[in-house]
Amino acid sequence: MLLLEVDHPRFIEARDNLGMFAELVKSPEHIHTYKITELSLWNACSAGWTGERVVNVLRDLSKYPILPNVERNILDFASRYGRVVLSHSEDEYLLKTDTEDLAEDLGSNEKLKKFFTARVDETTFSFPAQERGRLKLALIKVGFPAHDLAGYKQGETLKVGLREKTLEGLEFGLRPYQEYAVDAFYAGGTAEGGSGVITLPCGAGKTVVGLASMRALQTSTLILVTNTTAARQWIREILDKTTLTPEEVGEYTGYTKDIRQVTIATYQIMTWRKNKTEPFKHMELFNSRNWGLIIYDEVHMLPAPVFQYTADIQARRRLGLTATLVREDGLEEDVFALIGPKKMDVPWKEMELQGWIAVAVCSEIRVQMNEATRREYIKSGKRARPRVAAENNRKTQIAKKILANHQGEKTLLIGTYVDQLKEIASGMQTPIITGQTSQGRRDELFSRFRDGDLDLLVVSKVANFAVDLPDASVAIQVSGSFGSRQEEAQRLGRLLRPKKDSRQAHFYSLVTEDTVEQDFAMKRQLFLVEQGYQYLILDEEEL
Repeated sequence: MLLLEVDHPRFIEARDNLGMFAELVKSPEHIHTYKITELSLWNACSAGWTGERVVNVLRDLSKYPILPNVERNILDFASRYGRVVLSHSEDEYLLKTDTEDLAEDLGSNEKLKKFFTARVDETTFSFPAQERGRLKLALIKVGFPAHDLAGYKQGETLKVGLREKTLEGLEFGLRPYQEYAVDAFYAGGTAEGGSGVITLPCGAGKTVVGLASMRALQTSTLILVTNTTAARQWIREILDKTTLTPEEVGEYTGYTKDIRQVTIATYQIMTWRKNKTEPFKHMELFNSRNWGLIIYDEVHMLPAPVFQYTADIQARRRLGLTATLVREDGLEEDVFALIGPKKMDVPWKEMELQGWIAVAVCSEIRVQMNEATRREYIKSGKRARPRVAAENNRKTQIAKKILANHQGEKTLLIGTYVDQLKEIASGMQTPIITGQTSQGRRDELFSRFRDGDLDLLVVSKVANFAVDLPDASVAIQVSGSFGSRQEEAQRLGRLLRPKKDSRQAHFYSLVTEDTVEQDFAMKRQLFLVEQGYQYLILDEEEL
C-alpha cells in the first residue's frame, strides 16, 4: 500500500506517476491510498515501463526509504512480463520460456500441462491453436502473463478510408492522441500489435479510434456494443466519417439482423438464448464472416459468455475501447489475457487541460432526511437501507434548486430506481427513458434533446453507456448502483464532449447524509479522483 499526501507540493506529479503502475483504493480528503498489484505492474510493462523505473519513481517521491522486500517484489513481478512468449511456426503453436527452470515449473503445473501437446526442447512446448486463449488465461492466473506473438489472420479485405469532411461539411481529422492510440494498437501491422485496450474519457472520441483502426487494417470488422442505441450511433459515425457505404454496414440487434462487411452487434443479442440449457445461437456471428478485426466497445462491460468465446478467436485482431477498465466483477485479468493489455491510458484531467474534453466540476450534495424517512431508515434491515436512503424524497427539492441555477442548460437527471425516477419525471412534467421504453421512443427523445426541443431528460441506467448527447452540460444523479466506480465515471462521461460555447460541465451527486449511501459515494468516486477530479462536498444549505 502507498499513502499519498494531497497537500504535498508534488501531489500532481506523484498522482500521475502512480496512476501508471498502481491502483487507487481510497481517497479521503487528505490522504489517498494506492496499491501496487501484479496486474497494475504488467499493464505498466506493456506500456514500456520497467520494474527499475517503478522503483526509481518510488525512491524519488517517497518521504521514507522503500523497504528492500517491496523493491524486490516489484522487480520480480515486473520481470515476469515477457518471460513467456507465444509464437506460431509453420503448422504449430509454441510456448517458449526464457529459462529451462521456468519451463520445468510450467510443464509440471496441473493447470497448464493439460494444454501442452509436446515438449519441443528444453524451453519450448507446443499447444493446439484452439487453446491459445485458455492457455493465456491459465498463465496469468499462475503469475506469468504471456507475450503473445503468435500472429493473426488477415481477414476479408475491405477498403476503408476516412473523410476529410463529414457529411454535414465539417472538417474532420484525427487528433494527436487518437493517432497515437491507433499506432499503439496497430504497431505497424506486426504481431507486437493487434490486441489491446485503449482507455480514453467519454467524449474524447473512442469511436474515432475504432474507425481509424479499421482504416489501418483495411479488413472486415465486427463491432460489439452495449445496446441498440449505441449500435445505431456507431453506424451514424461510420457513415459520417468513413468512405463506407450503407450497403457495407449492417446492424445485428433484436430489431434487425444484417450481416455485412462491417457489422455492429449488441452484447444482449450475442448472449441471448431461450433458456439456461440452450446454446447461445447468435455466437455464430463470430464465425459468420472472415473478420479481420473485432472491436469491443465498453470492454469493461464484456459479458462472461463473450469472454468465453473470445478465448476461441485469438487469431482475430481485438481492440477494446473503454473509459475505465474498472470491472466490478474483478475480471480485469481476463481482459488483459483475452483482449490484450492497456495500450494507452491518459488521465482525464490532462485531456481537459488540453481542451479535448469539457471542464467538469463535480459536487456531492449531502441531503438530510425528514423525520418519517429517518424512522423508516432506522427500522429497515441492512439490505433495505440503501434503497430507503437513495429514494429520500427531499432529493427532488434539491434537484429543483439545481435546475433553477442552470436554467436553459441541457440537463440529465439520472438514477437507478425506476419508481423514484417516474415520480420525479411526473412532478417535473418531463419525459423519462427506462429499460421499458421502446427503442423508437428512446431514439425520438434523444433526438429531441440533441436538437434543443428538450432541456431536461430523466434517464435510468440505460443511459449510462454510449449515449451521444454532445450538448448536455449538467447531470444530477439522484441514486446509483451501490459503490459502482464504473457507473460514476460513465455518468460523468455523458457531459464531457466539449461545448460549442466552452461552457463548464456540472455533475451533481445527491447523497443522503449519515447513511450507507454516503459510504457508497466514497467508493463510487474513486476512479474519478484517480483521474484528477475533486468532489466539492456541500450541505444542501450551501447549495
